[in-house]
Amino acid sequence: MTTPWAELALARFPEDPRDRLRAWDASDEYLLRHLAEREVPLSGTVVVVGDRWGALVTALAAHRPTQITDSYLTQEATRANLARQGVEPGAVRLLTTQDPPPDRIDVLLVRVPKSLALLEDQLLRLAPAVHEGTVVVGTGMVKEIHTSTLQLFERIIGPTRTSLAERKARLIFCTPQPSPARPANPWPYTYTLPDGIGAASGRTVVNHAGVFCAERLDIGTRFFLGHLPGGGGHRRVVDLGCGNGVVGTAVALANPDAEVLFVDESFQAVASAEATYKANGVAGQAEFRVGDGMAGVPAGSVDLVLNNPPFHSHQATTDATAWRMFTGARRALKPGGELWVIGNRHLGYHVKLRRLFGNSRLVASDPKFVVLAAVKK
Repeated sequence: MTTPWAELALARFPEDPRDRLRAWDASDEYLLRHLAEREVPLSGTVVVVGDRWGALVTALAAHRPTQITDSYLTQEATRANLARQGVEPGAVRLLTTQDPPPDRIDVLLVRVPKSLALLEDQLLRLAPAVHEGTVVVGTGMVKEIHTSTLQLFERIIGPTRTSLAERKARLIFCTPQPSPARPANPWPYTYTLPDGIGAASGRTVVNHAGVFCAERLDIGTRFFLGHLPGGGGHRRVVDLGCGNGVVGTAVALANPDAEVLFVDESFQAVASAEATYKANGVAGQAEFRVGDGMAGVPAGSVDLVLNNPPFHSHQATTDATAWRMFTGARRALKPGGELWVIGNRHLGYHVKLRRLFGNSRLVASDPKFVVLAAVKK
């Protein structure tokens, strides 16, 4: 990536030489050009929110910024990219969306997230640290910035305007108001599950901002809940890409002897899963882990993996995440262990499962979704 100060070699995480997706886009470049051309003072506490792969904080490392992200993969990419440039350890402070934010912010740079709810939550959490002299600049691709995006900045921080578009990217300029009357933070959001979905019927779900389908049960998960494997015998279960944890909680409710591992790369998701599990008073054993899929799970240690893989990485459509999840699941499963997958019909997961496991069976289907199972031989 070319910046006003240097050429940076950047990569996503995990690194894959076949991956043609870049670790930055035009909105990152636009923001950095603006900071340099307008000679924006980058003194005091500089906070970067939503940096996708560490491109922004790597470019600004000399100013010792703080990065706030919901993504474990972003943190790992940031560490690798900083090391690649020879930046000293500790030059960039890495925080998650679940950590307390800095007490005072002098420069706030916001990479607009896909989730409007996550933006709302983060702006409300950061607003008390912003003062009249704080420089607030947002950035994103034109397709990511909507009227509702600008309204959030205006309502929570202060008067807001946008730049002209350059290479399909746009900047957001926000002037902090002195002590404005801000709304209460509605997150996390709690709701009750409907009946007719098995062990989770009528149970409580807790969703932190940014977690998929934060205000209701999505139709894919609902279909999955109605077709989860029954009976006991699954001692060690993994809810892989757990989201709000409703699938793993349903398994724990139906099988009190099961040990359930909830894992997701989103800090917000794992916090939601733990809150959902605890809200339902489940008596079994559970572990909640933020990480890169099945990495760190011992080989041959798992009886059952349940997975609803994402097919987007930010704005890019890709099956790379699903493939890594399936590969990791196969390694972690015991012989005879099973991977159960819910997905849209058109994604063709049965082909990948047959290629990897040598088998795949259809458990259930409707016009939109399929539930597939594969056995490790």
